[in-house]
Amino acid sequence: MKKTIKLLNQQESQLLFGPHDQNLKIIAKELKVKIAGRGEDLTVSGTSVNLKKSCELITYILDGIRSGKKDFEKTDFSYLVSQFKKPRRPALNTPEKLITHSSSGRQIGPKTQGQRKYVDAIGTYDIVFGLGPAGTGKTYLAMAAAVEALKKQEVRRIILTRPAIEAGESLGFLPGDMYDKISPYLRPLYDALYDMMEAERIEKYIETGIIEVAPLAYMRGRTLNDAFIILDEAQNCTAEQMKMFLTRLGFDSKAVITGDLTQSDLPEGRPIGLLQAQEILHQIKGIHFIYFSGADVVRHALVQRIIEAYDRTSSKEK
Repeated sequence: MKKTIKLLNQQESQLLFGPHDQNLKIIAKELKVKIAGRGEDLTVSGTSVNLKKSCELITYILDGIRSGKKDFEKTDFSYLVSQFKKPRRPALNTPEKLITHSSSGRQIGPKTQGQRKYVDAIGTYDIVFGLGPAGTGKTYLAMAAAVEALKKQEVRRIILTRPAIEAGESLGFLPGDMYDKISPYLRPLYDALYDMMEAERIEKYIETGIIEVAPLAYMRGRTLNDAFIILDEAQNCTAEQMKMFLTRLGFDSKAVITGDLTQSDLPEGRPIGLLQAQEILHQIKGIHFIYFSGADVVRHALVQRIIEAYDRTSSKEK
């Protein structure tokens, strides 16, 4: 079977095809179709099922281009292809949803239904818990929402924190002062932050206290007003730490707590604060829980398969 898709102009063709036609080559290989472009006509041929998936994917990408998306990063594109390969792909959000722009001008927004619900919840509730596996964008999207809130002057500062718990490794003998020792724990937060804003501005904001990145222990005894607060890796919080953090929330502030309950590094037998919070707070008005799954992973396609394999093994062991 064969179908021809009409492109609007040469620029649209270039954005769709990608450098050296790599986007079309990936679609053809992964979805097992043949794709030929001549001028502004794109011809796709293959079995009825593969042809339908390929044309739906190409149409989805074109909708994004026509709504202003100028490029698809490799991770974004790989994720899209993996979704359209599925027998019954989950519904994807409309491409025009946008939170903010990266420091390089790239659009940042949700790519899955789970991410869309998460972003909407952050805009609606004062406290949001984002729970799920790595690669689902929990911290990254929260950071994007925080940066945009700061730009719009909805908050006066951003506070990023996480518990300093070692992930199976001992860092106690590392040289340096206290800051040097805790810096490795906070690196993922810095990585996301530097993707959102220019380095010079971040350094200025950190110097003036507009942005604060600190271990969770530093939150004790404080009241955080007019702030967007992100608690990352919350599965490593003790029950006492979680209660302490949640009661720091001041006026005109918003808190997002992210974590993966399957990846706690707390000593065995130590109550997990995130799990306790889920049990105690799930019906409290103003607090919302969002649960991500493997379908929300937006990383290398292998990451999603790894998560699914571990989930299957865990199910068998129960």
